[in-house]
Amino acid sequence: MTGEFAGMARFRGAVACARAPDGPIGLTLTGRSAGPSGEELRVAFAGSAPADLPERLEDALVERGAAGEYRIASATRSWHITARSVEVHREVAQRFYAAIPPRPAPWSRRVLYRAMLMLARSRVAIAVLRALRS
Repeated sequence: MTGEFAGMARFRGAVACARAPDGPIGLTLTGRSAGPSGEELRVAFAGSAPADLPERLEDALVERGAAGEYRIASATRSWHITARSVEVHREVAQRFYAAIPPRPAPWSRRVLYRAMLMLARSRVAIAVLRALRS
C-alpha cells in the first residue's frame, strides 16, 4: 500500500476483533474510545479480515488510506485491510442524556403521591385499605 494514512478511530485499552467471514461485515473492532469521554467505539469493515489479525488488540488505531485501503495499528505492529466501506459507531447515549435536564413530574401526579403518602401515615386509612383488600 502506498500513500498517506489519516486517523479514523483511536481505541484505548483492549479491543475485541470479531470476524464474520460469511456476512457482509467481515471484521468488527469493539472497544473504548481514546477520547476524554471514553465512550464505546465500534468500527465495522465490509471486507475480509487479515488472516494474522489476533482476537484482541491493545490501544489500536484505525487509519484510512487511498480509496478502500485501511490500516489497523497497535503498539507492536500493523495490518492492512481492503474494504468496500467502513462504519464507525460511537455510543453517545450517556453524554446525550446527561445534557438533557430531567423533566419535572406533572402537578397532578405530585398531588396524588402526596395524598397517598399522607394516607399511608394514617392508621384509619391503613385500616380502610385492609378492609377493602379482604
